[in-house]
Amino acid sequence: MWLKPEEVLLKNALKLWVTQKSSGYFILQRRRGHGDGGGRFTGRLVGALDAVLDSNARVAPFRILLQVPGSQVYSAIACGELLNGSEVYWAIAIGATAEEINQHWEWLEQNLLHTLSVFDNKEDIVSFVKGKVKALIAEETSSKLAEQEEDPEKFREALVKFESRFNFPEAEKLITYYSCCCWKGKVPRQGWLYLSINHLCFYSFFLGKELKLIIPWVEVQKLERTSNVFMTDTVRVTTPNKERDFSTFLNITEAFRIMEQLADVTLRRLLDNEIFELDPGLQDPTQITKRDLEARAQNEFFRAFFRLPRKEKLHEVVDCSLWTPFSRCHTAGRMYTSDSYICFASKENGCCNVIIPLRRGRVISIEKMEDTSLLPNPIIVSIRSKTAFQFIELKDRDTLVENLLQRLKEVNSSNPVHCNNFSAFGSTCMLGDSEPVCLGTEASQSKERSECGKDSSYLLNAEALRSDFHQSGIVGLDFGKSREQIKENLWDDHFVEYGRTVCMFRTEKIRKLVAMGIPESLRGKLWLLFSDAVTDLASHPGYYVHLVEASMGKCCMATEEIERDLHRSLPEHPAFQSETGIAALRRVLTAYAHRNPKIGYCQSMNILTSVLLLYAKEEEAFWLLVAVCERMLPDYFNHRVIGAQVDQSVFEELIKEQLPELAEHMKDLTALASISLSWFLTLFLSIMPLESAVNVVDCFFYDGIKAIFQLGLAILEANAVDLCNSKDDGQALMILSRFLEHVKNEESPLPPIGNHHAFFSDDQEPSPVTEIANLIHDSYEKFGDHSVAQIEHMRYKHRIRVLQSHEDTTKQNVLRVVIPDVSILPEDLEELYDLFKREHLIRCYWETTSAVSERHDPSRPYAEQYRIDAQQFANLYRLVSPWTCGEHTDVLAQRTFRLLDENMDRLIEFKGFASCLDVMYNGEMNEKIKLLYKLHIPPALTENERDSQSPLKNPLLSTSRPLVIAKSNGDAVDYQKQLKQMLKDLAKEKDTKTEKELPKMSQREFIQFCKTLYSMFHEDPEENDLYQAIATVTTLLLQIGEVGQRSISLGSGSDEFTEDLQPEASTSDQDAVFTDTVKSPQKDSQPSPVTEGDWTVSFEHILASLLTEQSLVNFFEKPLEIKPKLENAKLNQYSLKTNGMSCQSRGEHTKLNTQS
Repeated sequence: MWLKPEEVLLKNALKLWVTQKSSGYFILQRRRGHGDGGGRFTGRLVGALDAVLDSNARVAPFRILLQVPGSQVYSAIACGELLNGSEVYWAIAIGATAEEINQHWEWLEQNLLHTLSVFDNKEDIVSFVKGKVKALIAEETSSKLAEQEEDPEKFREALVKFESRFNFPEAEKLITYYSCCCWKGKVPRQGWLYLSINHLCFYSFFLGKELKLIIPWVEVQKLERTSNVFMTDTVRVTTPNKERDFSTFLNITEAFRIMEQLADVTLRRLLDNEIFELDPGLQDPTQITKRDLEARAQNEFFRAFFRLPRKEKLHEVVDCSLWTPFSRCHTAGRMYTSDSYICFASKENGCCNVIIPLRRGRVISIEKMEDTSLLPNPIIVSIRSKTAFQFIELKDRDTLVENLLQRLKEVNSSNPVHCNNFSAFGSTCMLGDSEPVCLGTEASQSKERSECGKDSSYLLNAEALRSDFHQSGIVGLDFGKSREQIKENLWDDHFVEYGRTVCMFRTEKIRKLVAMGIPESLRGKLWLLFSDAVTDLASHPGYYVHLVEASMGKCCMATEEIERDLHRSLPEHPAFQSETGIAALRRVLTAYAHRNPKIGYCQSMNILTSVLLLYAKEEEAFWLLVAVCERMLPDYFNHRVIGAQVDQSVFEELIKEQLPELAEHMKDLTALASISLSWFLTLFLSIMPLESAVNVVDCFFYDGIKAIFQLGLAILEANAVDLCNSKDDGQALMILSRFLEHVKNEESPLPPIGNHHAFFSDDQEPSPVTEIANLIHDSYEKFGDHSVAQIEHMRYKHRIRVLQSHEDTTKQNVLRVVIPDVSILPEDLEELYDLFKREHLIRCYWETTSAVSERHDPSRPYAEQYRIDAQQFANLYRLVSPWTCGEHTDVLAQRTFRLLDENMDRLIEFKGFASCLDVMYNGEMNEKIKLLYKLHIPPALTENERDSQSPLKNPLLSTSRPLVIAKSNGDAVDYQKQLKQMLKDLAKEKDTKTEKELPKMSQREFIQFCKTLYSMFHEDPEENDLYQAIATVTTLLLQIGEVGQRSISLGSGSDEFTEDLQPEASTSDQDAVFTDTVKSPQKDSQPSPVTEGDWTVSFEHILASLLTEQSLVNFFEKPLEIKPKLENAKLNQYSLKTNGMSCQSRGEHTKLNTQS
């Protein structure tokens, strides 16, 4: 066990301890008299003393000491003996056995030994090791307590530290924490890693320096276990800006697994709306715990391994043994029980798997048997086909049986039994004669059609299209049985021994039969069994017919796409050269689009469905399509085909692992991925001859996506030499296309059918023929060792990369649209986009009540995927806007938001936000003034938002002052003449101006405009000059407004009233302008239009007046840099949000207390 570091005096210790191992920093010692068979007299004496001592006083026989070479406490070691020097060391670990102490030694060698060389100061080495060992002791203690029982006190203590160190809102739930090191350059920083629902956080206080990291999961682009020159095993977290390495975990495997799961869950929740809506577990992140994450991962493995529906929830995983009659023994494995299934998987991979659906009365009884020494804790599960499964060695058998019976009762009550819907093969294939009726008989279909309406014109195909369009088979076999008949006999023998229903024993033998190719007569029915579509079919009688009736005749985007692709689906096959096949294909695709509008229709579904219709009845083909799209190829057929892209990334990794020479030659494997995408989407049906591709589909329905991965690798290996010699991607595509075109199936009873999808040039030499059975055999032999668990783990890793790749694409498309319209540098605009996106996501982190419409929706146009509301805009405005006005900043932010929210949906997009900031930073003076002007008239300025408090109570603003200002050099400027000339010029400009004129500003709006200007000048280096200038301009504009008001009242033109301009005005009247203008608001909430005789001033007046003051011109034309603001915003965006939410939370708490 690890020991709290304590000094050890080694003087005269040679008589008690023997050094067994040593390194530059550590010594492993064994106490004399232990493990040496007695030894000399000293060893025997020490051993005897240790034996007679009280157990509490006994010394552990093994220990590890810390020593620091070159320090004052170092002693040279030679031949296991200490020679000289000061003899103070630190004991850091002890062990009762050699195995235990060696585990600690190995951990030190792997995790610390190379790390310590980076320290220059020897005392720092001692401090680092002592701190690390103490942290390991704390984590080891908490881990042991967690194994026995959750320790709320320990976790509460860590939670308090997490909250105080990072100041997140309460909604940021801590999941778990680990002691580890974070590498900063070449120096490790010992500290604590906190994993919460939205963030990875690290805190360290080491050698007087504090390090605090916050990494949102949504910004993680890659998570991987790697090694460097100092550490053999580290976790590397890659974000757009940096890579962070974490090491020296006590249990790095568990820590990495939790990190992967949290990153996956958060990315799905925040970036993948399609999955978010399908998975209720993602919609309330506050309910996520460490135990839930582990259960979720186990649940996903369970569904992937047995290829079960997404909604199936795993309840129990129990070690047991199953009686396997074909081997006449019990096979050790695990039982998995879920809502509607009992499943079994042997511990030996591929030895035996069983799937027992509880639906529709498949299971007749679940009973406990008498407990004996030969059959401990047995239960019997009896199914309808006169088969029983015996499980033994079940722990807590009574509770398990009780739960299973309860679920069986619930399933039967929700799905009444339909006796005609159990056999997939009819009387000729069942083990008895009690179930002679096949699934989906014509009688049952006609009954359902009569229920839907007697005049229905949608008559479904009662047989597979292969039967209606049967082609002549192979001729020339004059003696013996054909290969098809031999295969059928092999399958019949297999059914007798292993079962013929969905509950059959699935062993390595059946996999070999599938690899040989399923007989034509059994193919469709075995597809139903292997995919468990037969259970869905039996559970939903009449469902397909109702879907057809509801969907046919309705026009939508999906139906238009279906109609375009109908005649492109296996056009070379006779079945789809007739209206019968085309009509059936139309009904199945349209019914599925109606059932699952989230998917609707995607290209490649037509090719797959065409083949399903060849071998299965129409209703069966529909349920096979459901199984493929919703269970076997999850997330393949949706808006972004995320699932297919994830598997392409997994395929690239497998190529690097299994075919390193090919991967080395083809540096960029994305070219191969683009070629192989159709392999996965169409299961090779679009690029292989049909008679060969159906054998691939056989393997897919039995083994799932694993079969496609291994076959793809086998194809690349067969063409590796040619691919390595290829000059470009086009040549590589031609090599693979020619190879796949010549994959034949000599054993098929059907004549060869051409494939119009393949690439082949007649002017080249024909490629050698490859037998599909041999290709499939090679794929299993050479590449069949990857388990479902390994593939699922790789999918975890690559889903992060694929989702982040989509985010990068979205960003680049948005920036491409915005960059031409603004003057902000592209790199600054990119950082601004990241801040905008992060502000949107912060709301998703902690405000679960936000409307779904405000969430990130990948199906929307790129520019509309991320939008922010008024509060989020205000947060960003405070961080990045150059127009900060102290307490007035929030008011200005609200007005800016209302101005940008043109469609009044209370959300704005990035383009509007960036364009507004571009004017503030890079606009000409007239553009900036125009923006300020718009912010002080409707709709930006509202009646309710105008306040009566104004800072403009100053005699400088009185219009009674003469418009003659003395300058510092003694000169004087008469603004009366400037005013007269300015009004004349503006009158002339109105005649030639083509741009839409801005509404005039009322007196109350003008007061708010002046207030904003005063606030903007606060703390400016030229503050006094600016105040003086704005006072002059304000006085000038008040004169203009009064002259205009007077001229309108008298009906005079501008040429006349300019001559009558007088500086006399009541001082009290002018004070009233600033103090009483808003005390009596109008009744209507919306500003009324300016009426005759009202005080008004136009944008042109304001701009011309401001141009008369050089200090104001300098203020608005001085260059502004956005980069410092962006750097500061990156550091403070989180603190601003968390502090704001904390204050809001405290305010609500105070309000509740005062109310009570």
